[in-house]
Amino acid sequence: MSSGDSAGLAPMDPIRPRNPLRRGTRRARQVFLRDTMVAFGGLSAVSQVVGPFVPHGAPGAVVGLSVGACLGWGLLRSRPAARVRQVFRRPDMTVVVETGDLFDQPAHLVVGFCDTFDTLSAGGRLINGDSVQAQLLDRRYGGDVDRLDAELDAALAAAGPVAREERADKPLGKLDRYPVGTVAVLGTRPRLVFGVAYSRIGNDYVAASGVEDLWRGLAGLWDALRTHAQLERVAMPLTGSGLARLGHLDRDSLLRLILMSFVARSREAPICRELRVVVRPEELEGIDMRELAAFLAALATGPER
Repeated sequence: MSSGDSAGLAPMDPIRPRNPLRRGTRRARQVFLRDTMVAFGGLSAVSQVVGPFVPHGAPGAVVGLSVGACLGWGLLRSRPAARVRQVFRRPDMTVVVETGDLFDQPAHLVVGFCDTFDTLSAGGRLINGDSVQAQLLDRRYGGDVDRLDAELDAALAAAGPVAREERADKPLGKLDRYPVGTVAVLGTRPRLVFGVAYSRIGNDYVAASGVEDLWRGLAGLWDALRTHAQLERVAMPLTGSGLARLGHLDRDSLLRLILMSFVARSREAPICRELRVVVRPEELEGIDMRELAAFLAALATGPER
């Protein structure tokens, strides 16, 4: 499997996704049933009050319209949102989860790398062409891999590798390995790129990461943002969603892990005023946005608020 995360390129829909029922979750079905029954109960109560004063010329049509209205209300209420926003007070910050194009965000960007910070795709063997990393090279560097490598070398000069592979063992890509959690700060303000190593790529070119690696990578990312982002808005993809070795975490759990890490470290010291997690439309199908909103609200109103 190639290294790097995947991120959406579809235009951002700030309101709701299409075909919402196809993406329905258990919570959405529960909301549909609950609100449909509430609507039926409300109409029934109203009809008992006003019924004696209304002519009964077309009872079938009235019943049909009432049923249709109740079902329509239930469907409307059960549609999953494509955007969740939660404001925190301690510290003063906002967390947003939404669908959209990561590279269109007016913010500093986060891009996942493997521990060798490879940049050449090698025909897709090292870097998947659909990954965020491949999009970074194409959209921010115009395909100029030499310029990207030069910035990476400068950014990693102070970090220092912890190991070096032999070319015979790793014929493709770079040889120096950096610790998981290493962050290379690329580009210039007002839109820096924070390249974080959160996975390890084997000499068979398969990238792997565990929960501990991801947690360590996130810790390094938050530290780098605190130092360089100057509390400005930061946008990141659903980091780790493209790795098979994190497959035991579904997207919902992965997203909560990222957000919990961010909130916990922010309570130690502010990181940024706004964190946006930008997910692809197909990733949204695996995320219960209603439950996510409740999760963020609980974090915001917890005892440490």
